[in-house]
Amino acid sequence: MLTFEVLSSGLLTTLQDSGRFGFEDQGIPPAGAMDEFSAAIANALVNNPDDYGVLEITLTGPTLRLTGEQAVSVALTGDLAITLNGEPQSGYQCIKVMPGDVLAVPRVLSGARGYLAIAGGFSVTPVMGSVSTLTRAGLGGFAGRPLMKGDQLPLNNSGKPVLSHTRVQRILPQQEKRPVRVVWGPQDDYFSPEARHLFTTQTWALSSQCDRMGYRLTGQPLSHLKGYNIVSDAIARGSIQIPGNGQPIIAMNDRQTTGGYPKIATIIRADHARLGQMKPGDKLSFEAVTVEKAEDLWRGRQKHLQQWLDSLRR
Repeated sequence: MLTFEVLSSGLLTTLQDSGRFGFEDQGIPPAGAMDEFSAAIANALVNNPDDYGVLEITLTGPTLRLTGEQAVSVALTGDLAITLNGEPQSGYQCIKVMPGDVLAVPRVLSGARGYLAIAGGFSVTPVMGSVSTLTRAGLGGFAGRPLMKGDQLPLNNSGKPVLSHTRVQRILPQQEKRPVRVVWGPQDDYFSPEARHLFTTQTWALSSQCDRMGYRLTGQPLSHLKGYNIVSDAIARGSIQIPGNGQPIIAMNDRQTTGGYPKIATIIRADHARLGQMKPGDKLSFEAVTVEKAEDLWRGRQKHLQQWLDSLRR
């Protein structure tokens, strides 16, 4: 049996794919890779479909030993320190791992996350059409939880042939310095023009209370015009709730599916990958755009990414 034996797990290493969709009406969020852009690149480097499961590495990564009788090709994306049998390796390329080899990711150098893909993917059973791990529900992934020391993570041995020299220039969403773009609403009328102006003109900081469920921000509080309670309604990835203390909460992949705080704005999908690379202490500001502009930005980004991935696979 071909496996990665987990010698150490890192801070939070989970199996994620593009997400588990179609179940939010039952209270199940999609989960999925926080930086889907980097996850797709990792898969392309080993000739996998974009939505194959990958290991998402948070701040510090795992140490893995390959067990079995055949070599595998892996690729890692994100700004990572990587070693193979103690020797430094580069990301954004295919790395050949032989039986008995030890692959380690001591830490993330910048940003919050990195991704590890293996040719052929991981041999785990999808739950509700996805292998993504939703840890607070014990759902999906490897036993519904992060990796732990001693785990034997099963690998598929059916990957397509990979050219060992396949390598690309690093693409790091966290290097983009522009404000995070949002569309107003759906409850922006719960805030005065002055509060909305403050929301987009000040610099916010990510607090220590940041995880895959949501990011809490700190800054000058926003005052409510109509109170801070609403009839609970749907929460999307990127929804920005303003609770009673006036400090924003950004809903992320493992969010609750409904909530009762007014949402001043929603982060556009084209900026989700950059958002997924943020960590406590990072700073950000917001810029409002129209829905039409947000849709144009998403279509343009997806077209560019797909052309790039297609050329890489060729």
